[in-house]
Amino acid sequence: MEVITQIEKHIEIENVDIQLLLGPNDKNIKPIEDRFTSTFTIRGDKATIKGPADEVNNIEKIIKEMIYVLNTTGVLDSNDVITIIDLTVSGKEIISDDEYNSIVLYSKKDVIRAKTPNQIEYFESVTRNDICFAIGPAGTGKTYLAVAFAVAALKKGIVERIVLARPAVEAGESLGFLPGDFRDKIDPYLRPLYDALQDMLSKEQIKNYLERGIVEIVPLAFMRGRTLNNAYVILDEAQNSTPMQMKMFLTRLGPNSKAIITGDITQIDLPRRSDSGLVQVKDILQNVDGVGFTYFNKGDVVRHKLVKDIINAYEKFSNGD
Repeated sequence: MEVITQIEKHIEIENVDIQLLLGPNDKNIKPIEDRFTSTFTIRGDKATIKGPADEVNNIEKIIKEMIYVLNTTGVLDSNDVITIIDLTVSGKEIISDDEYNSIVLYSKKDVIRAKTPNQIEYFESVTRNDICFAIGPAGTGKTYLAVAFAVAALKKGIVERIVLARPAVEAGESLGFLPGDFRDKIDPYLRPLYDALQDMLSKEQIKNYLERGIVEIVPLAFMRGRTLNNAYVILDEAQNSTPMQMKMFLTRLGPNSKAIITGDITQIDLPRRSDSGLVQVKDILQNVDGVGFTYFNKGDVVRHKLVKDIINAYEKFSNGD
């Protein structure tokens, strides 16, 4: 007589509206209860499944698929759940476990996940460390993923606010000649951070967060003298920070806070390469526990395919090829 192994599994239900997931009067759960003998309950943000091992593993996959469908389409009903069950049981899941585990955030447009090997390493580094450096060329997702990590942590209640900073260093243009007041002059330097937020949050959410100070987008110089507790802090374009500015930024971190520093050391706009705090910090903190470094290359470019070709062309030109 075959012995059926019984197991119990607990699943964290994250980044999803539980009520929409369950459906009216838990209608979305009924197809699961009808199809399987396992017991299945959701309390708060945790699901508990008890039953035969193969059933429990399938139900776990089904729940992940339901979350994925709801967050990427905005709707989920019992007919969708029946389809998900049929696909999962037949081994035709919408997303694999590896893909699901690399999801950073469900945005208003799509799911944001780590795609390339170095992006996955970045994801893992952020999970393990409180201070992470992401260094590499444009288009590799350094800043975009950093903002996604921060928004995900805010939504989960891990942190209470996000602070996004950038050096206001001129790249061939004069800040003084830009029109408007000081805020008008620095906004162009901070625009990439706004762009990333707008992909992940609604205009109403962003406005609300900015007005309440839950999200701040500031020039690096504005970080001096502050201590940031329960915060996710991002320094973008860090290659244009001086060594003193880098030290100042890193020492702003308070309890229950994380920091991500992104930059491209081939795009330094300071007078000399040696003036860059990002170049110097690689040697200073490389072996410090709790600090992680991820290095990207042109193979990680996830923007328009021409971006990779442009990087290749510039490399050939610089090498005299």
